[in-house]
Parts: sequence; C-alpha cells; structure tokens
Amino acid sequence: MSKRKDSYYLLSLGCSKNTVDSQSMAALLDQAGMRGTDYAGRAEVLIVNTCGFIESARQESIDALRELAAHKRPDQYLIAAGCLSQRFGHDLPGQIPQLDGVIGTRRWMDIVDLVRRLRDRKHPEPIYHLPDEAITVGMDERGVSRVAVQGPSAYLKIADGCRRPCAFCAIPAIKGTAVSRPVERILAEARQLRDQGVKELILIAQDTTDYGHDLGVKDGLAALLEQLVAAVPDVPWIRIMYAYPGYVTDHLIETMASHRQIVPYLDMPLQHADHRTLLRMRRPANVDWVQRTVAKMRSTIPNLAIRTTFIVGYPGETDEEFDTLLNFVREMQFDRVGCFTYSFEPGTPSADQPGQVEPSVMEDRRDRLMSIQQPISLARNQALIGRTLDVLVEGHAEATDENDQPTGQMISLARSYRDAPEIDGYVLVEGELPAGEIVPVRVTGAMVYDLVATPDLMPHTVIAPGTILGPQP
Repeated sequence: MSKRKDSYYLLSLGCSKNTVDSQSMAALLDQAGMRGTDYAGRAEVLIVNTCGFIESARQESIDALRELAAHKRPDQYLIAAGCLSQRFGHDLPGQIPQLDGVIGTRRWMDIVDLVRRLRDRKHPEPIYHLPDEAITVGMDERGVSRVAVQGPSAYLKIADGCRRPCAFCAIPAIKGTAVSRPVERILAEARQLRDQGVKELILIAQDTTDYGHDLGVKDGLAALLEQLVAAVPDVPWIRIMYAYPGYVTDHLIETMASHRQIVPYLDMPLQHADHRTLLRMRRPANVDWVQRTVAKMRSTIPNLAIRTTFIVGYPGETDEEFDTLLNFVREMQFDRVGCFTYSFEPGTPSADQPGQVEPSVMEDRRDRLMSIQQPISLARNQALIGRTLDVLVEGHAEATDENDQPTGQMISLARSYRDAPEIDGYVLVEGELPAGEIVPVRVTGAMVYDLVATPDLMPHTVIAPGTILGPQP
C-alpha cells in the first residue's frame, strides 16, 4: 500500500475532551493542505492522541503506538500527542523506539509546526514539543473550533485545565490550571453547529461548574447557559457534563429548570460518600450538601436524571467507609452510576498515602456496589414503560435474538434526554426512524441500561425537558 504524501492518520483515545482536541488538530492539518485517511498504511503522518489519566488508559495508548510502530515504514512519521505525552513524553521513545515526535496536550495547536520540523530534521532523534505553559484558551487556538461533531450531537469545550486539588488525579499536572474560553467564541461555535444541523450541544470541560472563575464571573456556567439559549434557541437539546460537587448553585438549578432546551440531566462525579475517604481524596466532604442539593434539584427540575461516578478501593478505605458508600447508593437512587477501582497514579498525593487496598478487594467492592445499583437503574427504567419520550436517533442496526443471532428486523438506535453519548444506554426502537432527528417513541420495555420502544404515531403527552408527568420515581 503506497503512502500518500500530505496525508495523516489520527487515532483519538480517551475522553470526549480528547476527541475535541483531536478534531481541532485535524482541522489545523486540513488547513495546512493535508488530508485525513482511515488507513494508517496510506498516511505520511501517524498520530495517536493518547490518554494518560489512569494506568489502563496509558497501556491502551502505548499498545496503539506500538501497533502502528510495528508496521511503520521509513518514510512515515509517528507522533504521540495528548495527555500521556504531556506527562511521560520523554520516556516514550524508550518504550517505542520508532517514535518520531512527541507533542503534549497543552500545545496541540502546534501540530502542523511539529510535522514541518519532522520533515526538515537532519537526524533521526525524536523531536519533543512539550512546553510547560498551558494553552491560552480562546486566544491561541489558531482559529479552529473547539468542537467534536458526533452525528447529530456535538461536544463543545468551554474550558480547559483544572484547579481542583483531588489527591488521586493528575489532570492539573497534565493540563495546567483551569482557563475559560471567551463567551463570544463559545456562542459563535454554537451558532456554527446549529447551522450544520446539530440537534444536541454537550458542554464539556474538566469542571464545567468552574467556568468563568478565572474571568471573574460569578456563577459563570449559569450565565453562559442563559446566553447560549438566547443565541441558539432552535437547538433542541443542551446537555451539561462534569459538574463539581458544591458548585451546583441555586442559580444553576433555576437556569436548568427555566429552559426547556437544557435537558434535565446532570453528570456530577461524587467519587465517594464517606467524609473520611473524601477528605483523604481532597474532595468536597459535605455529604449533607449533596443530599440537600439533589433533593432540591429533583423538586425543582421535572424528570431530572442524575449520573455520578464512584471510586472504590481508595487508599485507607475501610469496610466501614465502603459500607457508608453502599448505604448512600441505596438511599440516593441515582439514575446512572459508574464505578471504578482506584488507579495508582505516580506523582499524585494519593500515591504516598498508606493503606493501599489489594486489587482483589477493590474488584469485589466494585462488583458489590454495581450489584446494588443495577436494580435501582432497572427500576427507574421500568417506571418509564408506557410513557412517551422524545429520542434523538443516531443510527440503525439489525436486531438479534436471545442467542445473538440476526433476526432480519431493523431497529433504530436512539437516546433520550436521560442518556449521554458513549457513557449511558440506548433506546432501541422498532423500525428505521430518520437518523439525526428527534422523534417521539412509546416505551414498551426496560433493561438495566437500555429501553425498548416503538414509534409513537399518536398524539400523547411527551416526557421532554420541563414537562411534569405525574409523580416521579
């Protein structure tokens, strides 16, 4: 397979924030006259936008680089970009000798400069581009949008970096402190996405509730949302991800409740529920605040769906502390829960904490927590049977039977307002509905993570943002 000069292959790993960085790099490469290809063997430049958040993600990134390196020809350039590169970039060529360039997440916008330097280099040694300074968000983005379009939805990055002190997290060391993007840029990109036909805007940052702090704006996320709904009133759904406990303000709650566009869904990673564990994590430890705020949100925002995540096996976590977490999960009845075992992160404060928990104990605790949450998620899904939901159709697939054999019948893969892309479930609808459109469906069945539905051709009261439909489970 012959190489095509001025072409690139870009593999994006990790979270949605990485996906935005990847699409921004691709836009810059396109502007420079290069063209993307899905076939690594045809590309002149091979780029892996790595994840460096936890050990499993780091290993996935290294494996991807090694796979490309194993088939790399002498006239190709292999570049490691992203979080793993920012954190361990100088060590990577020792693990992957075929690596040609390393660029960190803080200066993704210099990708074209790095490619040019590789073409002009006189010696085969890797070229590193790992300055310590964080990006100047909104001012040094080389004019490209900070979005990632995924079918009818789009991630819109409103800030980068993080100033939170979480003891287990290396993100501040990788990304730098929190820097908010200018409102004007965010609104302009939202309008562009609207004009492209996007039906769902998903606001992302390391901590969306910290938006505007560095700009001197109080309640910055709520203020941004109010401007956003005014700027793009014809975008049906606006979704908020990655809220930080303690920063979901009354103003934010009222803003969400007042605008039908803002879907009644909030992703708020809590990480634990025992105040002793939270203090060791350097996380907000006022569990009473969580309980009061969730109660306030549920009473103010009709049909609210809450997603959270927990870490089990954090250093020093006792059986008593874990039991506190289990009781909290039973009490709070969250719609969606993700549970992760603690990942040892060199260089973070948690790495030096005593009482490291055995992996087998961590895995057992994760399984126990999810065995409690899954019936809760199932019950909350079952409460929707017989009701009508608006869903955003993402695509189609052939249905399978209980033996995973194709049936010849087509179904539509859709999401309701309760389902964020990639991390939550689907609504599986009989037949082929128009992809990219929001349509009403009637729920006929429920599983732990997914719903089953049929197209709803009759007029019904639809469960949509801001609609109250009887007592809520």
